[in-house]
Amino acid sequence: MQVPAIPILDPVIAALASFLHRESRGVPGKQHLLDNEYFARIDAMTFALNHDDGQSQWGLDDADVVLVGVSRTSKTPTCLYLANRGIKAANVPYVPGVPLPPELANAKRPLIVGLTNDPERLIQLRRNRLTMMRQDEATEYTDLEAVRAEVREARRVFGEHHWPVIDVTRRSIEETAAAIMKLLARRHGIAE
Repeated sequence: MQVPAIPILDPVIAALASFLHRESRGVPGKQHLLDNEYFARIDAMTFALNHDDGQSQWGLDDADVVLVGVSRTSKTPTCLYLANRGIKAANVPYVPGVPLPPELANAKRPLIVGLTNDPERLIQLRRNRLTMMRQDEATEYTDLEAVRAEVREARRVFGEHHWPVIDVTRRSIEETAAAIMKLLARRHGIAE
């Protein structure tokens, strides 16, 4: 095609090969191998999408992890992050006055983790969400006392079930996922 090509990574790869005492093979596409790990990640991603926000409750016992938390505790993005690591993650919203699904209480296989957040931070996140949806009316969803009660109630329920709790207030999704993966490793007796 007579298109000029400038191999800008060749010197870097050559230096790295020399440092590692290895030969560069120049095989393109190695990062996109369709191996068992790739298909496990795809299965986990499909599982997370099918079990998002309390959907497909009948399959909760097939999860590796189930996240339970009040609205705006990053349940969905954390599940998707875990799925990208090959972990089958589902999430169930904790809604005050609405009983958790019996499938959750009956689940024996998954690690169930409660997610919580500082009430004032939750209100900021929830207001931003409502503003994006052009719904600015005042409701208990953003009322400080109601949100404090909601968080207290969720923590009480998590404690009753002896679920580990992660406060996501000052954590990124990656940090929350790392904490969950540590809990999973500990549960399976894998040294960190």
